[in-house]
Amino acid sequence: MALNPRQRQLLEVVRQRVTMSVEELAQVLEVTPQTVRRDVKQMEEAKLLARYHGGVGLPSSVENIDYSQRQVMNIEAKRRIAKAVAKQVPPGCSLLINIGTTTEEVARALAHHPGLHVVTNNLNVAAILADNPQCEVILAGGVVRARDRGIVGEATIDFIRQFKVDIGIIGISSIEPDGTLRDFDPREVKVAQAIIEQSREVWLVADHDKFGRQALVRMAHMSQVDILFTDARPPEALNKMLKEAQVKMVIAS
Repeated sequence: MALNPRQRQLLEVVRQRVTMSVEELAQVLEVTPQTVRRDVKQMEEAKLLARYHGGVGLPSSVENIDYSQRQVMNIEAKRRIAKAVAKQVPPGCSLLINIGTTTEEVARALAHHPGLHVVTNNLNVAAILADNPQCEVILAGGVVRARDRGIVGEATIDFIRQFKVDIGIIGISSIEPDGTLRDFDPREVKVAQAIIEQSREVWLVADHDKFGRQALVRMAHMSQVDILFTDARPPEALNKMLKEAQVKMVIAS
């Protein structure tokens, strides 16, 4: 779902307040309750918000948004992030790339990069980069998740641990204000942790919707990341944490 400016503001207000009534949201946004109800209905169908007794809040942190919906959410922001990443990937380097719609956009942005060696647990990333004749693609074994063609499991982790690469490029579902990185599937998280361990540098790609979003499983901390590629300045608490941890930030405007 492509959010309009009012809907983005609505989502941000709910994230800050946790739950709010329709009337409170209407007052903050300076619109009618009917407008809020219409927006909330659309955003609930996209699993961005949930209606609870007495108010509107964030959906359960147990399940991620459907892959088909994530593919089109903030697509222009993801493409800008991907282009910013591609500009900084040197020719002839080795990469580990994990599961995610943003990392898939990174693969598209690298479609003509020369001399890359890419290890991935993402069938979509492998298919995209396989069209680049100057790129060697190494696909991890394991269990294929039908919903997004990600490969997970102990066999995947063991395979990734054979490699030590120049750059690990990872996506994430949630970045909390204290810098905690979270995702939804424990198997996916374990693979991402292995990618971090086996990478000399870790680059995190995340659009602004990931700031403050809730997810279930702890993956890592921002202090383990070398560069954050995003499309907007993060909230002040997270921005302060990034500076303290000396994490470089690239904002793809």
